[in-house]
Amino acid sequence: MGSMTTFAPSPMTALIDSTVRYDLAESTCPPVRLGDLAEPDELAAVPMGYGTTRGDLALRELIAARTGVTADQVLVTVGAIEAMFLLAQAVCEPGDRALLVTPCFPPARSVPEGLGAKVDLIKASFDDGYRLPLEEITAALGPHTKLVSLASPQNPSGVMFTETELRDLLNAVRRRAPQAVVLVDEIYRESSYAKTPVRPSVATLSPGLVTCSSISKAHGAPGLRIGWLTVTDPALYTQLREAKFLTTIACSNLDEFLATRVLSRSTEILADRAAFLAPALDELRGWAAKQQVEMVVPDGGPLCCLRLPAGVDVPAFYRRLAELDTRVAPGSWFGEDDRIFRVGFGHLPADEFRTALENLSAAL
Repeated sequence: MGSMTTFAPSPMTALIDSTVRYDLAESTCPPVRLGDLAEPDELAAVPMGYGTTRGDLALRELIAARTGVTADQVLVTVGAIEAMFLLAQAVCEPGDRALLVTPCFPPARSVPEGLGAKVDLIKASFDDGYRLPLEEITAALGPHTKLVSLASPQNPSGVMFTETELRDLLNAVRRRAPQAVVLVDEIYRESSYAKTPVRPSVATLSPGLVTCSSISKAHGAPGLRIGWLTVTDPALYTQLREAKFLTTIACSNLDEFLATRVLSRSTEILADRAAFLAPALDELRGWAAKQQVEMVVPDGGPLCCLRLPAGVDVPAFYRRLAELDTRVAPGSWFGEDDRIFRVGFGHLPADEFRTALENLSAAL
């Protein structure tokens, strides 16, 4: 028999397949409500025909305006996860190499591996504040590297790379892996805290750089399966558009209509969520200091990484949390040690978040 594409099972499916009372493993902001986006008669008027493979023009124009590209350089996808899949499928053949900066969103690794690529994992360090390990990345790059994948802000840490770091990375890729495409996952870029400004997209830094994002995390609309790629290389864009047509043809018209409403109201939606996240992050930082739990303070997103004190019985900590109907995201989900865990501070209402932190204290 010939080789078969297989994808490794992910423990992260627990986030949608099982529920707990106090879920600190989730990484979304408070959800928008359907009634806030459209009236019933507006929904009734949405045609249920095929959309276009590129995506609705009005939606692409809104995405283009927030990323600095043109509407013709935006490809709307079924969430950012389809965007990642289409790119890996387009640039990686079996035996090619993909380089990933970890810890990372699990599908960023499992998708290229499932497609037959050899994955080089370059680990960013908790002790170094998860800064970009450029020397290690440069040493691992080679002519067979076809994809370099990272997120900014990172999942699980919320740490954002500077433009200088990314330019240095692009220069290293041009020198050592000239055929490689660099993917920057910007899904948490617009998720900020109170008056903290949102940093600009890096979509226009280089034709060899592609970004992906969605309305799932910063805007709190994961139920609308809408994401996108920005692609400034025309040939690669055409290749990705054809790949989308051969997989999903087009996104849901209804999802695209509602996503357009979300992005049309983006300033208000993001401001509300930033105002919600700021005190939650402050409370988490205060809790960590009191409990002597180390924490990498995030630059963006409703998530961050904490590390249990030395000497804590790590398996017992997770068992005790489960007994308290509370969950965090263990580091092993992301290629980290389980002494490190991700906390989402944008999912629970303030009173439930406080109780969840008390349960973390009890588990410690």
